[in-house]
Amino acid sequence: MARYWRVLQLFWGTAIAAELEYRINFVVATLSSMGSLAGSLFGLFLFYRTGYQFEGWSWEEALIVLGIFTLLQGFAATFLSPNLNQIVKQVQEGTLDFVLLKPISSQFWLSARTVSPWGFPDILFGAIVLGYAGNYLGVPLYAYLLGAVPLAFGLVSLYSLWFMLGATSIWFVKIYNVTEVLRGLLEAGRFPMVAYPVAYRFFFTFIIPVAFLTTVPAETLLGRTQWVWVAAAAGLAIALFLISKAFWRFALRFYTSASS
Repeated sequence: MARYWRVLQLFWGTAIAAELEYRINFVVATLSSMGSLAGSLFGLFLFYRTGYQFEGWSWEEALIVLGIFTLLQGFAATFLSPNLNQIVKQVQEGTLDFVLLKPISSQFWLSARTVSPWGFPDILFGAIVLGYAGNYLGVPLYAYLLGAVPLAFGLVSLYSLWFMLGATSIWFVKIYNVTEVLRGLLEAGRFPMVAYPVAYRFFFTFIIPVAFLTTVPAETLLGRTQWVWVAAAAGLAIALFLISKAFWRFALRFYTSASS
């Protein structure tokens, strides 16, 4: 673990130093994040402006869900997208050969090789929304810590799904559209699951686990979730992570290197 931690520090140190050469990108990313958040707030406002509210969710409680979604968006832009979207490129160009030859886990290398600071504004804005809504609702500090538990499980689940989609590039080289479909489906996490019809709730809970990414952490933070859902989030995260490791090993059996 110590060796992997040193490697991770080296990876991220060089990646951030390289990215900061183009500092204007941070301003652009901040403005883009502000625009995205403003659009999300406006969309939510359209539901609540006439007195309507999602069943059991006040305006501030719905903001908790939106804040968690924005955090999730920032996490994906910072850690997932810059790494996992590159798997397709590695396969196309044959540079995956060099990754497989390194004395380190190829899944770790592909998942943590770089980091993008341009997702930090989303993380910051998500935290601000959570702080504002939580302060209005009188949410205690320990509740945030409790809510962070299922949120962490949700992040592992999201990573595992994204990595498995990236791994399918070994068979289907051009899968950029597939990852965009996944990102589009995750947009449903902007709102509590009760905002959708029953059939959609089932789909976003048991098929594409969007509910475990935003709604379950929000309900845990608000102190009204059943702990069976937190346990389910933990089980799902562990299962998906183990499946992603097994799927990667399986996929590599079909990989034809650039030198063969």
